[in-house]
Amino acid sequence: MTRPFVLGLTGSIGMGKSTTAQMFREEGVPVWDADAAVHRLYGRGGAAVAPVAALCPEAVRDGQVERRALRDWIARDPAALARLEAVVHPLVARDRDAFLREAARAGVPLVVLDIPLLFETGLDRLADATVVVTVPAAVQRQRVLQRPGMTAAELDAILARQMPDSEKRARATHVIETLAPEPAREAVRRLIREITDRHA
Repeated sequence: MTRPFVLGLTGSIGMGKSTTAQMFREEGVPVWDADAAVHRLYGRGGAAVAPVAALCPEAVRDGQVERRALRDWIARDPAALARLEAVVHPLVARDRDAFLREAARAGVPLVVLDIPLLFETGLDRLADATVVVTVPAAVQRQRVLQRPGMTAAELDAILARQMPDSEKRARATHVIETLAPEPAREAVRRLIREITDRHA
């Protein structure tokens, strides 16, 4: 059973990470999405529902975790986030490990781990190489402020929690600019060819 080459994909808010992850999928590369894993775990029947209910009963309604109620709890209780992460992170890790085992069983040569806080959480240690998606700060800001309900203050708070883009780019093995779709797609294809040719 050959282990696939693991490429960690990340990028700050508004940089085009989700779009780039979809480009990898369209080229036939399996992608594990950390946010989607959390959604599965919080959804009806998800493995995180019962543990979260034990921590914060009002955060579970109709058999699923309500993210807004969770956010309210975290805002009220300084210890809440650490307690929540202690429950959820091992479940997310189990989901990710199952994905990697399945890819190895299937003989897949390359997989992508799409993790928003890849460097911040130290999960880049799981990757053989990393790719950061980027655009100039003014473009990032314009993209994010077009999202419904997003304010400049909220964006600044999010950016304060994330590693600066310049530092991510400095730490990354590869950088893809996502100003326009086609050059970004060609960069994705080139990177796939480079990795699969080298590790064939």
